[in-house]
Amino acid sequence: MSERFDFTGDELAPAYRAAVDAIEAGDLVVLPTDTVYGLAADAFKSDAVQRLLDAKGRGRDMPPPVLISVVESLDALATDVPEAGRKLCEKFWPGPLTVICHAQGSLMWDLGETQGTVALRVPDHENTRELLSRTGPLAVSSANKSGRPAALDVYDAEDQLADTVAVYLDGGEVTGGEPSTIVDITTDTPRVVRLGALSLAQLREVVPEVTTDEEPPTEAKAPVDNPTDAKPAEAVTDDKPADADEKPAEAAVETSVDDKPTEGAAEASKVDEKAANPDVRPAD
Repeated sequence: MSERFDFTGDELAPAYRAAVDAIEAGDLVVLPTDTVYGLAADAFKSDAVQRLLDAKGRGRDMPPPVLISVVESLDALATDVPEAGRKLCEKFWPGPLTVICHAQGSLMWDLGETQGTVALRVPDHENTRELLSRTGPLAVSSANKSGRPAALDVYDAEDQLADTVAVYLDGGEVTGGEPSTIVDITTDTPRVVRLGALSLAQLREVVPEVTTDEEPPTEAKAPVDNPTDAKPAEAVTDDKPADADEKPAEAAVETSVDDKPTEGAAEASKVDEKAANPDVRPAD
């Protein structure tokens, strides 16, 4: 049977405890983000990720994105990150930017048919980032049934997902509502996969050479082939607003856990531990 916890104010200990216990048990948790509500599972438990896909009614060809608490965790989960992609992450995280990267090959996880990629995001929601600092990376998709609008409050999420979820975290109505912008950074030239809360103009203020599929390349922007025909993530929390029954991720996933180097190192340490033994988690 599902439980709902208040995820606002100062008395958050019961909510954190219940959510961490559920994630460790391989169950699902619904949580708020800066865009829409997300459906979360342990990214390192394949059965939990499959439970997430089943709850949404989608297949392994639409793997969920992964939410992390700090930008410093990028290199623990991704490899060969180009300088242009790193600049975007440093500028827009926490925030509504999802990046598709080459996944670290040593990590013991199974998110679906990712073609060796992973979609990552640091959500601009303080309490959710704090939860992520306790659980480690979470696979997170929009909290809705596939094909239906993403939930903007916990009650809509409950109505759609019911008892498939163990813990619902009620953070009130989310104010974002618009899905994250998804950018493929698997090559030196970032390519927009889906425009969302961040505009092309905002991206190009940081990296002028960002390209899209909707416009012909110029001499300054050489054509960029998609090295993976993967659909790594969904727009989660994704969205359509979040459903992203098509796009990578979102919900998606962390200020007490601000972008502090020590905290980034702590989460990277959790990733290393899970890579060695995905069933072992650091103490709460």
